[in-house]
Amino acid sequence: MTNNDILKKLRVALQLRDDEIVDILALVDFRISKSEIGAFCRKEGHPKYRECGDQVLRNFLNGLVLHLRGPRDK
Repeated sequence: MTNNDILKKLRVALQLRDDEIVDILALVDFRISKSEIGAFCRKEGHPKYRECGDQVLRNFLNGLVLHLRGPRDK
């Protein structure tokens, strides 16, 4: 299973739109455009397909924790 598959499955399971994913990534100070998110969600043979790197997926998962749970108490 690739990082793209994981991102797509989480996107569908949590019913997230591209702009919501951009906002989630912004929670961990990771900037990315909506078009890049769309490129990650395309089929592998598509001309605008792009592989989702480990850094993008890691930051998305960390941002998702903040989005769902809220910031950590001090």
